Amino acid sequence: MPDLQVPEKIKERLYPVVLDLFSSQDFHQVNMREISRRTGLSSSTLYRYYRSKEALVFAILDDKISQIGDSVRQQIKGLESAREMIHMSFWVTFDFYDNNPGVAITAFITVPMRTWMQTPTYRSDETRGFIGRIVEHGQARGEISPEVTASQALDLYYMFCYRQIHKWYFHGRKWKLVDTIPRFFDLFWRAVSA
Repeated sequence: MPDLQVPEKIKERLYPVVLDLFSSQDFHQVNMREISRRTGLSSSTLYRYYRSKEALVFAILDDKISQIGDSVRQQIKGLESAREMIHMSFWVTFDFYDNNPGVAITAFITVPMRTWMQTPTYRSDETRGFIGRIVEHGQARGEISPEVTASQALDLYYMFCYRQIHKWYFHGRKWKLVDTIPRFFDLFWRAVSA
Protein backbone atom coordinates (compact mmCIF):
# COMPACT_ATOMS: atom_id res chain seq x y z
CA MET A 1 0.00 0.00 0.00
CA PRO A 2 1.19 3.57 -0.55
CA ASP A 3 3.03 5.10 2.40
CA LEU A 4 1.08 8.36 1.99
CA GLN A 5 -2.41 9.16 0.74
CA VAL A 6 -2.09 9.55 -3.03
CA PRO A 7 -3.87 12.65 -4.39
CA GLU A 8 -6.61 11.94 -6.94
CA LYS A 9 -4.92 14.09 -9.59
CA ILE A 10 -1.83 11.85 -9.39
CA LYS A 11 -3.97 8.69 -9.56
CA GLU A 12 -5.71 10.04 -12.67
CA ARG A 13 -2.36 10.43 -14.43
CA LEU A 14 -0.79 7.29 -13.00
CA TYR A 15 -3.40 4.53 -13.12
CA PRO A 16 -4.12 4.44 -16.88
CA VAL A 17 -0.42 4.53 -17.76
CA VAL A 18 0.58 1.85 -15.26
CA LEU A 19 -2.25 -0.47 -16.30
CA ASP A 20 -1.43 0.07 -19.98
CA LEU A 21 2.26 -0.71 -19.41
CA PHE A 22 1.67 -3.79 -17.26
CA SER A 23 -1.08 -5.15 -19.50
CA SER A 24 0.98 -4.75 -22.68
CA GLN A 25 4.45 -5.77 -21.47
CA ASP A 26 6.06 -8.43 -19.35
CA PHE A 27 6.16 -7.46 -15.69
CA HIS A 28 9.96 -7.35 -15.58
CA GLN A 29 10.18 -5.05 -18.62
CA VAL A 30 8.29 -2.24 -16.89
CA ASN A 31 10.32 0.08 -14.67
CA MET A 32 9.72 3.22 -12.65
CA ARG A 33 11.73 5.33 -15.10
CA GLU A 34 9.34 4.44 -17.93
CA ILE A 35 6.33 5.08 -15.70
CA SER A 36 7.79 8.46 -14.80
CA ARG A 37 8.44 9.31 -18.44
CA ARG A 38 4.97 8.25 -19.62
CA THR A 39 3.06 9.96 -16.81
CA GLY A 40 5.16 13.12 -16.66
CA LEU A 41 5.51 12.57 -12.91
CA SER A 42 9.01 12.79 -11.50
CA SER A 43 10.67 9.71 -10.07
CA SER A 44 10.84 11.45 -6.70
CA THR A 45 7.05 11.94 -6.79
CA LEU A 46 6.51 8.26 -7.58
CA TYR A 47 8.87 7.11 -4.84
CA ARG A 48 7.24 9.49 -2.35
CA TYR A 49 4.09 7.37 -2.59
CA TYR A 50 5.39 3.95 -3.63
CA ARG A 51 8.58 2.18 -2.56
CA SER A 52 8.81 0.14 -5.76
CA LYS A 53 7.01 -0.74 -8.97
CA GLU A 54 5.58 -3.77 -7.17
CA ALA A 55 4.11 -1.58 -4.43
CA LEU A 56 2.72 0.72 -7.12
CA VAL A 57 1.01 -1.93 -9.25
CA PHE A 58 -0.32 -3.88 -6.26
CA ALA A 59 -1.80 -0.73 -4.73
CA ILE A 60 -3.49 0.11 -8.04
CA LEU A 61 -4.88 -3.42 -8.38
CA ASP A 62 -6.16 -3.34 -4.80
CA ASP A 63 -7.84 0.01 -5.38
CA LYS A 64 -9.44 -1.04 -8.69
CA ILE A 65 -10.47 -4.58 -7.72
CA SER A 66 -12.09 -3.36 -4.49
CA GLN A 67 -14.60 -1.55 -6.71
CA ILE A 68 -16.03 -4.94 -7.72
CA GLY A 69 -17.18 -5.70 -4.16
CA ASP A 70 -18.85 -2.31 -3.88
CA SER A 71 -20.67 -2.87 -7.19
CA VAL A 72 -21.74 -6.40 -6.26
CA ARG A 73 -23.23 -5.19 -2.99
CA GLN A 74 -25.22 -2.54 -4.86
CA GLN A 75 -26.44 -4.92 -7.57
CA ILE A 76 -27.58 -7.75 -5.30
CA LYS A 77 -29.65 -5.47 -3.07
CA GLY A 78 -33.24 -6.60 -3.27
CA LEU A 79 -32.44 -10.03 -4.73
CA GLU A 80 -33.72 -12.93 -2.64
CA SER A 81 -32.42 -15.94 -4.54
CA ALA A 82 -28.84 -16.95 -3.74
CA ARG A 83 -28.59 -18.32 -7.29
CA GLU A 84 -29.47 -14.89 -8.71
CA MET A 85 -27.03 -13.23 -6.30
CA ILE A 86 -24.15 -15.45 -7.39
CA HIS A 87 -25.06 -15.04 -11.04
CA MET A 88 -25.10 -11.25 -10.56
CA SER A 89 -21.75 -11.43 -8.76
CA PHE A 90 -20.17 -13.11 -11.79
CA TRP A 91 -21.87 -10.64 -14.13
CA VAL A 92 -20.64 -7.60 -12.18
CA THR A 93 -17.12 -9.05 -11.93
CA PHE A 94 -16.85 -9.87 -15.62
CA ASP A 95 -18.50 -6.62 -16.68
CA PHE A 96 -15.92 -4.76 -14.60
CA TYR A 97 -13.09 -6.62 -16.34
CA ASP A 98 -14.68 -6.14 -19.78
CA ASN A 99 -14.65 -2.40 -19.06
CA ASN A 100 -11.22 -2.46 -17.42
CA PRO A 101 -9.20 -4.98 -19.46
CA GLY A 102 -5.91 -3.53 -18.20
CA VAL A 103 -6.87 -4.53 -14.67
CA ALA A 104 -7.84 -8.06 -15.76
CA ILE A 105 -4.66 -8.60 -17.76
CA THR A 106 -2.39 -7.10 -15.13
CA ALA A 107 -3.98 -9.03 -12.25
CA PHE A 108 -4.49 -12.40 -13.94
CA ILE A 109 -1.76 -12.55 -16.59
CA THR A 110 1.15 -10.17 -15.95
CA VAL A 111 1.76 -9.93 -12.22
CA PRO A 112 4.01 -12.58 -10.65
CA MET A 113 1.66 -14.29 -8.20
CA ARG A 114 4.35 -15.33 -5.73
CA THR A 115 5.39 -11.70 -5.27
CA TRP A 116 1.80 -10.46 -5.02
CA MET A 117 0.86 -13.17 -2.51
CA GLN A 118 3.46 -11.80 -0.10
CA THR A 119 1.62 -8.48 0.16
CA PRO A 120 -1.55 -7.54 2.05
CA THR A 121 -3.14 -6.37 -1.22
CA TYR A 122 -3.44 -9.97 -2.46
CA ARG A 123 -6.18 -10.85 0.04
CA SER A 124 -9.47 -9.74 -1.38
CA ASP A 125 -11.55 -9.28 1.74
CA GLU A 126 -14.21 -7.57 -0.37
CA THR A 127 -14.76 -10.70 -2.46
CA ARG A 128 -14.48 -13.04 0.52
CA GLY A 129 -17.09 -10.89 2.25
CA PHE A 130 -19.78 -10.84 -0.41
CA ILE A 131 -19.37 -14.53 -1.31
CA GLY A 132 -19.53 -15.47 2.37
CA ARG A 133 -22.70 -13.44 2.90
CA ILE A 134 -24.35 -14.99 -0.15
CA VAL A 135 -23.48 -18.51 1.03
CA GLU A 136 -24.93 -17.81 4.50
CA HIS A 137 -28.06 -16.31 2.94
CA GLY A 138 -28.44 -19.26 0.55
CA GLN A 139 -27.98 -21.80 3.32
CA ALA A 140 -30.58 -20.06 5.48
CA ARG A 141 -33.02 -20.28 2.56
CA GLY A 142 -32.14 -23.94 1.86
CA GLU A 143 -30.72 -23.11 -1.59
CA ILE A 144 -27.05 -23.80 -0.85
CA SER A 145 -25.87 -27.05 0.66
CA PRO A 146 -25.01 -26.79 4.36
CA GLU A 147 -21.81 -28.75 3.61
CA VAL A 148 -20.51 -25.96 1.35
CA THR A 149 -18.24 -23.53 3.16
CA ALA A 150 -17.76 -19.92 2.15
CA SER A 151 -14.13 -20.77 1.42
CA GLN A 152 -15.14 -23.54 -1.01
CA ALA A 153 -17.60 -21.25 -2.80
CA LEU A 154 -14.87 -18.60 -3.02
CA ASP A 155 -12.46 -21.18 -4.48
CA LEU A 156 -15.01 -22.08 -7.16
CA TYR A 157 -15.70 -18.42 -7.89
CA TYR A 158 -12.01 -17.68 -8.39
CA MET A 159 -11.46 -20.87 -10.36
CA PHE A 160 -14.08 -19.89 -12.91
CA CYS A 161 -12.89 -16.27 -13.01
CA TYR A 162 -9.26 -17.26 -13.60
CA ARG A 163 -10.11 -19.83 -16.24
CA GLN A 164 -12.42 -17.56 -18.22
CA ILE A 165 -9.99 -14.63 -18.11
CA HIS A 166 -7.07 -16.85 -19.19
CA LYS A 167 -9.06 -18.24 -22.13
CA TRP A 168 -10.27 -14.74 -23.10
CA TYR A 169 -6.71 -13.42 -23.09
CA PHE A 170 -5.20 -16.44 -24.83
CA HIS A 171 -7.70 -16.17 -27.70
CA GLY A 172 -7.02 -12.48 -28.23
CA ARG A 173 -9.97 -11.08 -26.25
CA LYS A 174 -12.37 -11.93 -29.08
CA TRP A 175 -15.44 -12.05 -26.84
CA LYS A 176 -16.86 -10.35 -23.79
CA LEU A 177 -16.24 -12.03 -20.47
CA VAL A 178 -19.90 -11.61 -19.45
CA ASP A 179 -20.84 -13.76 -22.44
CA THR A 180 -18.95 -16.72 -20.90
CA ILE A 181 -21.18 -16.93 -17.82
CA PRO A 182 -23.79 -19.26 -19.42
CA ARG A 183 -20.98 -21.72 -20.28
CA PHE A 184 -20.13 -22.46 -16.67
CA PHE A 185 -22.76 -21.04 -14.34
CA ASP A 186 -25.00 -24.11 -14.15
CA LEU A 187 -21.97 -26.22 -13.26
CA PHE A 188 -21.03 -23.75 -10.52
CA TRP A 189 -24.56 -23.78 -9.16
CA ARG A 190 -24.78 -27.59 -9.15
CA ALA A 191 -21.57 -27.69 -7.10
CA VAL A 192 -22.97 -25.49 -4.33
CA SER A 193 -26.73 -26.00 -4.38
CA ALA A 194 -28.67 -28.00 -1.82
